Amino acid sequence: MEFRHYFKSRQGEIVNLLKTLVHLESPSSDKEAVDKCSAFLVGEFKKTGAKVTRFPQKKIGDLYTIQYPVSKSKKDQILVLTHIDTVWPVGKIKDMPFYLSGNKIFGPGVLDMKAGLVMALSALKTFHELNIEPQKNIIVFINSAEEIGDPASAEIIRKLAKSSEHVLCLEPALPGGILKAQRKGRLVVRLDVTGKSAHAGTPEKGINAIDELMEQLRDLRKLRRFKGMTLSIGLIGGGEKVNIVAEKASATLDIRFWTNIHKQKILDTLRQLDPFFPGAKIRFSIESSTPPMEKTEPSQALFSRIQDIAASALKVTLETGKTGGGSDASIASGLGIATIDGLGPDGDGIHAENEHLLLPSLVQRTALLTELLRQL
Repeated sequence: MEFRHYFKSRQGEIVNLLKTLVHLESPSSDKEAVDKCSAFLVGEFKKTGAKVTRFPQKKIGDLYTIQYPVSKSKKDQILVLTHIDTVWPVGKIKDMPFYLSGNKIFGPGVLDMKAGLVMALSALKTFHELNIEPQKNIIVFINSAEEIGDPASAEIIRKLAKSSEHVLCLEPALPGGILKAQRKGRLVVRLDVTGKSAHAGTPEKGINAIDELMEQLRDLRKLRRFKGMTLSIGLIGGGEKVNIVAEKASATLDIRFWTNIHKQKILDTLRQLDPFFPGAKIRFSIESSTPPMEKTEPSQALFSRIQDIAASALKVTLETGKTGGGSDASIASGLGIATIDGLGPDGDGIHAENEHLLLPSLVQRTALLTELLRQL
């Protein structure tokens, strides 16, 4: 079976499925909307004969695993990571309509990552309809809160990854169709400073928390000396009134890094924070943490196999690169499991109003995923 020709002939079906998913808007923070989109998608997966397991959630959309084939006779397992949530609010489809222009498909969430869901569903439908037996058990995980991060989904990913031989993440490719072998890790850090209030006319009687916070933020810029490290001050606030010395101040930082060694250096630096002004108090808290996706021998070996399969079955040459953004692939990779990311289609405009994918790439990547699930 030449899947590249097979999916080309079913291109219209793929586009229509993608259109339906994009119109079922699913922002991370809207549980009702996410669950509605998931209900449709899960219904389609059930038509393949797959086993669907639901993990009910109170605040975020329900989480799902799709097991194919249902029989557990196979010893090894491949984990496919997807997510159904997007960054776009309900109603955005009116300003960002789904449409095809030349070889480009536009729409909110079309690339990140409803295309990946279409790929996974299309692969399993093909196995079911053509009675093709994959080499290993396949588990598709559908995350409902990848864009915002959630402990429940991260824990499920860790559990599934530990029992998997390979992990394939269907996030979009890098420009040119390049796969992702490295991702930056991320720490969201909150700094809270406590000083002492006083009248602004006699500031020496108080301790200005804003002054202390500004000095701390200035000093933390030294973290940028580590290669590739970025530190962004995303939120800042403090004080009560303009004529009162600020008693409290806070800031939230987004810190990104390439290696776990750098992560440890960041944490060491935070633990050693000392007040610049006598009497001031400072503490930090980690609001969220995503591990880096580092190059590992298992992942390199997996990429070599993927390269060979792509070359022989699709006549395509694949390369790997790196990106500063995070994904669920980092969770699996951090456990030492062979992981490759960026298997989704090529495109541009992620989290921007020109979000789009390249249709030929979507067809090609669907064929590639199907080959990988059949052969790996």
